[in-house]
Amino acid sequence: MTTVSAVLIAGPTASGKSALALDVAEGLGGVIVNADSMQVYRDLRVITARPTADEEARQPHKLYGFVDAAENYSVGRWCRDVEEVLTEIGKQGRVPILVGGTGLYFKALTSGLAAVPPIPADIRAGVRGRLQHEGAPALHAELMRLDPATAQRVTANDRSRISRALEVVLATGRALSDWHREGLPPLIDPARAVKVFITCERKELVRRIEARFDTMMKSTAFDEVRRLAERKLDPALPAMKAHGVPWLIRHLNGEISREDAIAGAVMDTRRYAKRQLTWFRNQMKDWIWADPNETLSGIRSHFRTWF
Repeated sequence: MTTVSAVLIAGPTASGKSALALDVAEGLGGVIVNADSMQVYRDLRVITARPTADEEARQPHKLYGFVDAAENYSVGRWCRDVEEVLTEIGKQGRVPILVGGTGLYFKALTSGLAAVPPIPADIRAGVRGRLQHEGAPALHAELMRLDPATAQRVTANDRSRISRALEVVLATGRALSDWHREGLPPLIDPARAVKVFITCERKELVRRIEARFDTMMKSTAFDEVRRLAERKLDPALPAMKAHGVPWLIRHLNGEISREDAIAGAVMDTRRYAKRQLTWFRNQMKDWIWADPNETLSGIRSHFRTWF
């Protein structure tokens, strides 16, 4: 029997990843580790669908809700944090169950990451300001001159990836594509990991997204966003762009109705889920695609040699 180094559970938003991760963790006596870029933020438990306090009490959970919304938490920092957590779990002789919907986290985990040094705040602010005033296509054209290899891999409207690549080349004088060639090694051997992508039929996923946001709004999501808005943080910060946050803030500012805010948030979430499906289908071709209703026994059926 081959030893499992980790269980990786990914999938689009609202697909049921966290519930499955808890089932797997209880079955294996494992530790759940967050691989979702929004669930790291302390301020956003409900709107990001973080595990509840009761769920966290059932099995150990790591890297959830430990970052302030004012921070720009990066994939590089997550890699450093998760490396420490994986080392700790390994010393305990337990299996880590990494779960989330952030594809870049899983890519870095299994393939490595470019060792880019921290970007100075003034350069980041300058690029963001230009992005706001000049628009993504203009910055994409500049990126095409400075780092054509990266520019060719992103669309002219991909604001986050364009700004990130431009920040890197302006701060370091080297293209992001160069840094990728000298990257950090993978943290997990993908050949010794169970890799599952949870998905379901499109109509069912839409139903899940709508139902979950309705549940959030009946809970404390609105109050959560109100408290965040009162902090007057930079709207370009990752936490300020969590699904639902920009729309609910617009409602708080009197710009749109509550109904329109909810409809906009749901539509954005649906579009994001579609992008997640496309990204994983193209980037993670060796993962097993499974139904969200499968339990631990169902997952085991895909990997009989592992358990």
